[in-house]
Amino acid sequence: MSKARHGSLLALLAAVICAFGVAPAHAAEVPTLPGPPQSDAGAAISYAKHHPHSAPPGTNDFSCRPGPAHPHPVILVHGSDGSAYSNWAGLSPKLKAAGYCVFALNYGQKPGTEHYGMQTMTQGAAELEVFVDDVLSATGADEVDLIGHSQGATVARYYTNRLGGASKVNRWIGIASPSYGGTFFGIATALQTLPGGNELIVGIGSEALAEQVQGSPFLAALNAGGDTVPGVEYTTIGTRYDEVIQPYTNVTLHDPGATNILVQDLCPIDQTGHFNLPYDPFSQQLVLNTLDPTHTVVPPCMFVPLGTGIAGVIIASNF
Repeated sequence: MSKARHGSLLALLAAVICAFGVAPAHAAEVPTLPGPPQSDAGAAISYAKHHPHSAPPGTNDFSCRPGPAHPHPVILVHGSDGSAYSNWAGLSPKLKAAGYCVFALNYGQKPGTEHYGMQTMTQGAAELEVFVDDVLSATGADEVDLIGHSQGATVARYYTNRLGGASKVNRWIGIASPSYGGTFFGIATALQTLPGGNELIVGIGSEALAEQVQGSPFLAALNAGGDTVPGVEYTTIGTRYDEVIQPYTNVTLHDPGATNILVQDLCPIDQTGHFNLPYDPFSQQLVLNTLDPTHTVVPPCMFVPLGTGIAGVIIASNF
């Protein structure tokens, strides 16, 4: 089956679902206030809290036109309770400097707050669908490359696999993707065994967080029949020291066409974790190499201590 044909069938399925009463998604926010580059997640989170609606450096220039070297616009999809800026203020300027047209959205906003990535992943994917169409229309491109961190990777994969996005997506890259969910050190899976446990997870975190727990109905449905679809190149980038996805092997996709990269297989002394992964120079170069396999650069393998960035993330998120 051709890529276009497969995409049209999935789009028809999505239209049928909508016809049976699924409410349309709210539009995602498109941040446009330029923010400075950041080298760690804590600093980015702190800046985003004090400067709402900031855009990662180099993103959301809708006058950008992709050139022949990089014909696909890159769309960055943030994680749970994150934002375009807090996740991507380190990688986005490197993508821009490499010659890509780069875009980023804030999706899944909790009403009355500046917290994003809080609604169901189905809603987040519907918001991404609209954003992808806007980017393609503005740039004149036929397809995009999607890069998601954590929840954002699954939101992007749901859009690609279930909302007909495969006909518009060239590459999908998941950074610390909860492809098969996490146990959150066993806490989440333990809560799920209790009466009302799932509702407790939603109350503490969000609906999207509950959907990311290992064995959730959402992930079971997304991965049923295969976790990829034809016509899209899938790559996961994970870490053995993931603080959220346990076991860390749940990041990997199972279909034979997918490429799964574990940072420590290539650089054992880099012990970066879940939150630091988008800011880790080694991992950032892996992303650039995946986007352009014909011009790869050997990433800088440097010692990264276990727990790097965690203190900064906790402080920035709570104070």
